[in-house]
Amino acid sequence: MKRHFDDELADLKQRILRMGALVEAQIRQALSALVDRDDLVANQVIQNDRQVNTMDVEIDEICLELLALHQPAARDLRFVTMAMKITTELERMSDLAENICECAIELHAEPQLKPYIDIPLMAERAIKMVGEALNAFVREDSVLARQVLNEDDYVDDLNEQIFRDLLSFMMENPHTISGAIRLLFVSKAIERIADHATNVAELVVYMVEGKIIRHMISP
Repeated sequence: MKRHFDDELADLKQRILRMGALVEAQIRQALSALVDRDDLVANQVIQNDRQVNTMDVEIDEICLELLALHQPAARDLRFVTMAMKITTELERMSDLAENICECAIELHAEPQLKPYIDIPLMAERAIKMVGEALNAFVREDSVLARQVLNEDDYVDDLNEQIFRDLLSFMMENPHTISGAIRLLFVSKAIERIADHATNVAELVVYMVEGKIIRHMISP
């Protein structure tokens, strides 16, 4: 019976990995749609969000079944319950990728406000955080998870820099307000993706160490 349960946990982990890989692709493609001004890619990301939603529901159902049938304890219990929370974080990241694409489509209808420099840098760091958080989950590595937490400041700083730059554009030329506001939405969405990656990392620390570190100043 224990071996069967272990196999089910391994399958659960693989399902989360597949969902995580799809979400990472969603974020990358959303950035590509924005930078390359590609509506086709943007619309594909929007459509793929349904697949992420389906995976989220399926994984939740599997977790509930594992809890009901096996009544796991200690670390196994933490693994299953954290798996449910992690998929919720991933689903929200995909929603944000969809939001970026919706803004991108609107931005493509008007001249580009400025070269995209800080936003791609910010997105790449956020994507890196997502990948590292998922690796920490798979490897059950709380040390790597804690490293992810330290990377969030970089994203926050870039978000603030982008806000200041776009505010200057709007103050100097009111005709840029529409495009600048959409770019602010994009920047905020990327910042939120990094926040969700941070949440995943915090969940990994709890899963491995049994320590709740949310809201702590020095995790």
